[in-house]
Amino acid sequence: MVDVPSRPKFALPQLQDNPAGWGPCEVPEQFKDTPYQPFSKDDRLGKVADWSGNVYQDRRAANKYGSVYGLGGQAYVYHHEEDETSFQLVDTGRIPKPMHQKSRPKFSQQKIKRDREKRDERRMGGRQPIAKKKGREWDRQRQQQQRKRNQFGYSYERGPVVLKPRLPSVQVSSDWDVLEEIDFTRLAKLNYQPGEPRELHFCGSLGYYDVQKEKKISPKNPLPLQCQEQICHKVTTTDDPIIRKLAKQGEGKVFATDTIVATLMACARSQYSWDIVVTKLGDLMFFDKREDSRFDMLTVDETTKDPPQEEGVNSPDSLSTEATSINQTFAQQMLTKDPPLDLSNPNPFISEGDPQSKSVAYRYLRWNLKDNSGLVVRCEYDAVVPQPGGGKSYINIRALNELGTKKASAGIDWRKKFEQQRGAIIATELKNNSFKIAKWALTSILAQASYIKFGYVSRIFNRDNSKHEILGVQQVKPLELATQMTLDVPNAWGVLLAIVEACRALPVDKDQYAKYLVLKDPNKPVIRIFRVPKDAFEGSDNSDDSDVGGSQDE
Repeated sequence: MVDVPSRPKFALPQLQDNPAGWGPCEVPEQFKDTPYQPFSKDDRLGKVADWSGNVYQDRRAANKYGSVYGLGGQAYVYHHEEDETSFQLVDTGRIPKPMHQKSRPKFSQQKIKRDREKRDERRMGGRQPIAKKKGREWDRQRQQQQRKRNQFGYSYERGPVVLKPRLPSVQVSSDWDVLEEIDFTRLAKLNYQPGEPRELHFCGSLGYYDVQKEKKISPKNPLPLQCQEQICHKVTTTDDPIIRKLAKQGEGKVFATDTIVATLMACARSQYSWDIVVTKLGDLMFFDKREDSRFDMLTVDETTKDPPQEEGVNSPDSLSTEATSINQTFAQQMLTKDPPLDLSNPNPFISEGDPQSKSVAYRYLRWNLKDNSGLVVRCEYDAVVPQPGGGKSYINIRALNELGTKKASAGIDWRKKFEQQRGAIIATELKNNSFKIAKWALTSILAQASYIKFGYVSRIFNRDNSKHEILGVQQVKPLELATQMTLDVPNAWGVLLAIVEACRALPVDKDQYAKYLVLKDPNKPVIRIFRVPKDAFEGSDNSDDSDVGGSQDE
C-alpha cells in the first residue's frame, strides 16, 4: 500500500458579514485593547517609527510622511502627570569672579602706564625719549583716524545715502504730449562712424597759450586765480548769423552747437535733468538751448554716489556757478599778453564798441550722415600754441576744481598729494564728473583740437568759494582722454544719430513748422520728447525764426 503524503489543512477563518458596508464589523479578539494610531489611505509608508519627531532636519522633508490626522505617534506621546514633589529651583545667576580675574578699571590701567613711563624716564635720565615715543604714538593714532575718515568719506552713517528727488530742468505743462521715450539701455549697443568733416567757416581771434607760466605753477608755488574782465558769448544755434547763412545756402539739414551735440552723445552718463529745444522747419532741424536755461553751467560731482545736497557754498547751484566761473577765468588767465591771432573772419558775435571779448575761435564743420543729410556743428577753440616750423596747434582749456570737503575727492588733499598721486586725482575726477569730462572730450574731438589743458584749482579756504589758487596744469589728447574714461566715440555717434532720426520722424503741421522738447528725466535714465506749442520758450532774441525758413523759397 503506497503512503499518500499528507496535504496541508486549510482552516476557513470566520467571516463577518457587513451588510451596511465593507470590512470587519468589530475588532478581532487578538487586537482588542491595543493602542491604535489613526491613518489615511493617502499617507506615505516610509518610516517605521519616529520617537522624537525631529528626524528630518530639512524643512522640505518635514511633512513628507505627515498624516492628515496630525504628526505621527500622537497616541504614544508621554503625558507627565502633575507631580511637583520632584521639582527643584535651579540658580542661573553668574558666579562672581575672584579679584585676580577681574579686569582693572581704565583709570587704574592709565595710572600703571604713567608709573611705568616715570620709571623709564628716571632710568633714561630725562623726558626726551618718552616724548618722542608719545609723539610717534599720537601720529600713529592720527593716521588711523584719517584712514577711517577716508574710508567712510567723513560720514559715519550706516545704510545707503538717501538722495533727494531732483526736479526737472523745465516745468512740464499738462498740455504737452509725449511723442517718444528713449531708455538709455537701448543706446548702449549703437554704433556709427561718419567720415571726415568738411570745414565751412573759420572765424574769431585766439590768444597765445603761456607755456612758461604753466611751468612755474606747482602746489608749493600756486598761482592765485584772478578775475578776468572778458565777456563770454554763449549764443544758441538759431541766433547764430553764420548758421542762418549756411542754412539758407543749403549746406546742411541738421544744425547745432558742439555743446548740444556732446550732451546728446554722452547723455547716458548724465544724472541731472537737462533739456534741448528742437525746431523743425520743413526738412531743416535746429537744436537749441532755452534762453533762460542753465544748459551752459557746469555740474560738480554729478556722477558720484553721494552728489552734493548741502546748502550754502556747497549747494549744487553754488558749486555749478563756481565751477563755470573758474573755467572761464582760468582759460583767460593762462594766455600771454601778446596780441591775439586774428583769423580771416571776425567774431560774428562782437560789434564795434563792445567791451573786450574772450579769446575764442569758431569753426563750422559739416559731417555727412547716413541719408546723406549734412550735420553742421559750431565748434570752439580757446587758445593757440605756436609749433616749431611755423605751425599752430589749436587747443581747449578746462579746469577741475577741488571742493571744500574731502568726501568727493576720496580724502586726497590736492595740495599735499598732487605731485605724488596725480593719477589718483584724475581717476577720482573721471569717476565723479564722468558726464562733464565726457562732454569736454567730445567737444574737443568734434573740433579736432590738438589737446586739452586741464587746470587743477583749489579753494584757499574751505568755506570761501570766491578765492582760489591754481595748483598745476596737465595736458592730454582728446582721444586718449576718451580711451581713459572708456568713452566709445562710435557709440556716441550712434546715440546722436538715433536721436536725430527720432526727431526727424516726428510729425509737423501744415505750415511745415513744429517745435519739440528733448528732456532728460531728473530721476530716471530716460529721455522724453514732448510736442510743445510753437510760441513756447520764445523771447525777444529768437522771435525771428522765419529768416531761416526763407531758405525753402530760395
